[in-house]
Amino acid sequence: MRTEKLMKSVKQGLLIAVASIITLNLNAQSGTSSVRAEYIEVEKNVKLHVTDMGEGKPVVLIHGWPLSDAMYEYQYAELIQKGYRVIGITLRGFGQSDKPYGKYNYDVFADDIKVILDKLNIENATIGGFSMGGATVIHYVAKYNGAHVNRMALFGAAAPIWTKRDDFNFGLWSKEDVNGLIALNNTNRPQLFESFGKIFPADENSVSAGHGAWLGTIQAQASPYAMAQCLATLRDSDLRPDLAKIKLSTLILHGVKDKICSYDLAEQMQKLLTHSKLVPLEKSGHALFIEEREKFNAELINFMESPAAQHKY
Repeated sequence: MRTEKLMKSVKQGLLIAVASIITLNLNAQSGTSSVRAEYIEVEKNVKLHVTDMGEGKPVVLIHGWPLSDAMYEYQYAELIQKGYRVIGITLRGFGQSDKPYGKYNYDVFADDIKVILDKLNIENATIGGFSMGGATVIHYVAKYNGAHVNRMALFGAAAPIWTKRDDFNFGLWSKEDVNGLIALNNTNRPQLFESFGKIFPADENSVSAGHGAWLGTIQAQASPYAMAQCLATLRDSDLRPDLAKIKLSTLILHGVKDKICSYDLAEQMQKLLTHSKLVPLEKSGHALFIEEREKFNAELINFMESPAAQHKY
């Protein structure tokens, strides 16, 4: 008798367990699970860290070199409060994303972004990028004809070209300068961080010591190899053909006192982007997302809430 009761109890327990597993699988397949993936696989053995929070219209944000999507902490907070879904993608080689050996260029980054937006079923998003992330966004939009997005925002973007050349006498860097940065990265990375930290803000008082230390902890997570490869990409890339293809409504936010991506680069981008608006941040250097956070956030939100012009490719 006891054996029969025990067997009955075991059967009931198994039925409950099986039912729970089936329910979990159905929820996962139907998308009703409330848990969003923090890591998304973009190719075999490569997963990227993704911040995915909030509800409403999506905005996709791409960080700069050598940071991660954590740099947008003070944009995430306000955007979520204003009813947006924020999707911050940390590129391979940086932050909490995987750091494989291989290529680190705008083509690879654009492909990774496309995989993530495909998997998340994102549509009609605003895509924004800072510094190298701005250049990455430009290449993504041009390569994939604006897939998943309906407008673009560029923040202190490293475009159209980051280094001077015979037919482009804008910006602050020569190819030789960048070769020096690569050499420093490979021999004394702390010195590279310190040197960039000094020219990142408009002046020594425009970014607090606390914010500077916070950014330092983020950039220290980057792969030294990825950092060097990305410097080479910044040195050699010409995004003028990409910019000429883009027909999306575009917001350009740029610090007038930027010592890394000088303001004349923003003026050149505006000339190449048919449907663009350039907003100068008068008090900012390259750290415009911190230095003039309120204006930065307000301009971005106003842009996203305005009617998007429909321009087909």
